[in-house]
Amino acid sequence: MLIDTKSLRPMRSCNSESSWSSCWLSFDIFMENSMDGKQLPVTSAIIVLTRIITTLRVLNRASWQETFLALWLSALRLVQRERDPPEGPLPHLEARLGILLSIVPLAIANVLAEQANIQLSTLQGSKTSGSIETGCGHGMEEKSLASKKEGLVSSLQALGNFSALLCPPASVACEANNAAAKAASFISVSKNMKDGICSGSPSETLLNSGGNMRHLIVEACIARNLIDTSAYYWPGYVSASVIAVNEFSPVQKSPWSMFMEGAPLNGSLVNLLFSTPASSLAEIEKLYHIALTGSAEERSAAAKILCGASLARGWNIQEHVVRFVVKLLSPPIPPGYTGPRSHLVDHMPMLTAIFFGASSVDTVHILSLHGLVPDVVASLMPLCEVFGSLVPTSSSKSSTGDEPSVYMVFSCAFLFLVRLWKFYRSPHELCLSGGTLAGELTLEYLLLLHNSHIASRTSAAQSERNSNLDQLDTVSDDPIYIDHFPKLRAWYCQNKTCIASTLSGLCSGNPVHQVANKILSMIYSKMTKTGASSSNSSTPPSGSASESPACIGEDAYQRPMLPAWEVLEAIPFVLEAILSACAYGRLSSRDLITGLRELVDFLPASIATIISYFSAEISRGIWKAVPMNGTDWPSPAPMLPSIESEIKEILAAVGVSVPCCSAGTSPLTLPLPVAVLVSLTITFKLTKSLDYIHAVIGPALENCAAGCSWPCIPIIGSLWAQKVRRWHDFIVVSCSRSVFWKNQEAVSQLLRSCFTSFLGSLHVSSLLTNQSSVNNLLGSDVAARAVCPSLAPGYLYLRSCRTIHNVQHVNDVIVGLVAEFAREAAAKWASSDLPRLKSSQASLSLATSKAREVASLGASLLCATAGLQVVQELYRETIPTWLLSSRDEKLGKVSAVAHIMEGYAMAYMWVLSGGLIWGFEAKMPSWAVSRRRYLIGTHFEYLSRALEGNIKLGCDPATWRAYVSCLVGLVVSSAPAWIQEVKPETLRKLASGLRGWHECELALSLLERGGIGSIPSVMELLHVIN
Repeated sequence: MLIDTKSLRPMRSCNSESSWSSCWLSFDIFMENSMDGKQLPVTSAIIVLTRIITTLRVLNRASWQETFLALWLSALRLVQRERDPPEGPLPHLEARLGILLSIVPLAIANVLAEQANIQLSTLQGSKTSGSIETGCGHGMEEKSLASKKEGLVSSLQALGNFSALLCPPASVACEANNAAAKAASFISVSKNMKDGICSGSPSETLLNSGGNMRHLIVEACIARNLIDTSAYYWPGYVSASVIAVNEFSPVQKSPWSMFMEGAPLNGSLVNLLFSTPASSLAEIEKLYHIALTGSAEERSAAAKILCGASLARGWNIQEHVVRFVVKLLSPPIPPGYTGPRSHLVDHMPMLTAIFFGASSVDTVHILSLHGLVPDVVASLMPLCEVFGSLVPTSSSKSSTGDEPSVYMVFSCAFLFLVRLWKFYRSPHELCLSGGTLAGELTLEYLLLLHNSHIASRTSAAQSERNSNLDQLDTVSDDPIYIDHFPKLRAWYCQNKTCIASTLSGLCSGNPVHQVANKILSMIYSKMTKTGASSSNSSTPPSGSASESPACIGEDAYQRPMLPAWEVLEAIPFVLEAILSACAYGRLSSRDLITGLRELVDFLPASIATIISYFSAEISRGIWKAVPMNGTDWPSPAPMLPSIESEIKEILAAVGVSVPCCSAGTSPLTLPLPVAVLVSLTITFKLTKSLDYIHAVIGPALENCAAGCSWPCIPIIGSLWAQKVRRWHDFIVVSCSRSVFWKNQEAVSQLLRSCFTSFLGSLHVSSLLTNQSSVNNLLGSDVAARAVCPSLAPGYLYLRSCRTIHNVQHVNDVIVGLVAEFAREAAAKWASSDLPRLKSSQASLSLATSKAREVASLGASLLCATAGLQVVQELYRETIPTWLLSSRDEKLGKVSAVAHIMEGYAMAYMWVLSGGLIWGFEAKMPSWAVSRRRYLIGTHFEYLSRALEGNIKLGCDPATWRAYVSCLVGLVVSSAPAWIQEVKPETLRKLASGLRGWHECELALSLLERGGIGSIPSVMELLHVIN
């Protein structure tokens, strides 16, 4: 009834205006989810988006024009959603524009390249076999590639009809005008040449040319050879008035033109190049070679320029810029180099410029969107090993000075490395979550990904050499293992041990004990020198690594000159000593913070060990709470009522009610380690030079608060809101997210709000005819200024879902909501009083379409929550449990149509969620194929056993039949490669069950796609049918 078994197409395609955006919801959710700055994707967004494009096109039975147009509209909505973002350490407009103007064009290029590769392999097969018949196939492949390109051109032309989405944000209005002016200049030059008039080169004026986002999109496509400059002549693309003005506009010379002509990299030119994105790969290549072979000043300047506007806003060549940046982290050994020290030491100024230039949240996020996190990790590990093993030449100079020191370079590299995975999470916690907690990573996993990238690049290089991205290797082609770096490995093991268990005592003669005493002497001397010591801290803190003041002697004011790895190894014992001293009243809170700040100033990398130690102590819960009264510890009282009120307003707006978080008249307290950590973090200034420290502090502080009771987060947020008032909105939203970490009821309420905002309320009669709204779900402008930040439920969920502890609960809630909304949509159809809704087959397709929208939302939210982990649970546990459960008593009287729609929606969600994770193609990495084969084979085996009567089901028979028939029909029509991964015997049982339901054609289609092993079953079924 819902699947046409002859054509295997749904009765209604998603090409009507009312369901346009809802059919492609997965685009919007994936793009918005990729903007979560607290989670760095390790898989290239280009690869993931390529898979989503092909999956949605197949399921929606859409043309390439419809597919590409939907893709562009989703990316434009992503940009418009945060035109004027709030201040805070989160990805801003640059990362969103990178999705629109770099990631999306590259994903489209992948789609076209796949077809070109198929065409090439078909042609090569024709030449090898000498067969005449393959010529027809080759012609069809050429036609298919041409169809894709025509679809792309048509989609870009159709974008002109969406003027509201094309208005450029103020920060890129100049670039949009330049793109329009470039087209106008091209037309003007071509016209003059045709008329025989001598003309110069196209101008680079900054006039108001009426540019919009489509001009930037077209330029991004032209730069990657997806379309040609004939796009400039499209009707309405450039107005005639702009062309006329452009004929008389003066030509402004680009600073990059001056650079390519040989101008020296002096101060003024460096600043211009830093703020102006490069326009060609040749410019970036020249800059890269200067960064490696120029003078010390030129190397530093070139690295700074490379991490500037060319990386953030050089969208047309961004995929090359990010790879050159990563490649600079691994400078090659000069030919014939025989120095006594590592060649990396000679590159300290250049490396420092890279670290400071690439440490911003936007830059790191852009690197992650291009899938370079594993390669960055592999590049940073040798730097950490080398610079952490060097002895600094002077202890008198602060590591925060202008000139790069060994400690500074090490700290930048080390903190850059540890921020790429949750180094403060315990191994036990990861084991409980199956190795990854909602996408949490480990260093071993990142290295595994890097080595797999090397293997895939090597394999691709052996088969083809025509990919632009494959021509530039980011790092060495040799696999990298943590055992290659003994110092780093020792710290890594110690860090895991420190988190998992308490410290063991040290004997007095141990070298680590001696280093710890030197560090204690240094920080104690800072207390006494600044006069911060109180009467109860006149002696140094006692503990396993402390000595008496008499043993300190004349070195009290000297900073120890030790390799950074030795300092990091001793820090946990220093922290144990001073924290215990503070807890027992032998050290004041002020002295404690002063000492910790001195330690971080001495070696900034020590903040990572401080975070790990305090995270572990917080999780143990053995420390008493301290009063945040403004005397011993900072007080959050001035801002706390406002923060709590705004949190409550944000949650109420999305339908979430939580208990009052106010502590009432009781004193405000925090556990001692939390109080120490937050008090330390608010001592750091918010300057760009400290971005590399703040990037580590923020997520770690939030994680520490997650281990405490609820009022902890508003208190921390209030303290930070007092320090950085311009971050107020960001802080309030971050505090609001924390409600969902462990509160399952709040998660359920938020998910229901997501479904209601997108589909409409269950309690109104217009649910069936109501147009689903992406803007209602994700918001149209999350930065809209108001007294209190206003967030759409879907946006808040995507910012919270990665930190939800019980992912299985999310799975159960979403499955329940999909079933409920699908049933209600069918019930509204059955109870409608409008004759036009009940008079034809098209009316039923309206309910079917609504069920697909429900399933699309459910599948997209599931994949955004935990990816493969949650889809595995859906296949293995959630759906089978749903089929076994009886719901008749809870639901009461439900129509047969409602049961059928429930089964159809669940089948559609099953197929779509798998397609979003694995895709429908047969060509996949071996590990992914084996995982997919196991999960799909297990589920099909479950269905076959139930059809044979070996499993007693609790769901309604109509629901069961609709689920099986629709699931098989969707897999047959959309994912035939999946069927070949199922055992022939399982397919035979399934086909036998379908034949018992008189679904002979569907059963035959299933067996026909089962490969050679299913041929006997096909012959048997044909014999039965005939």
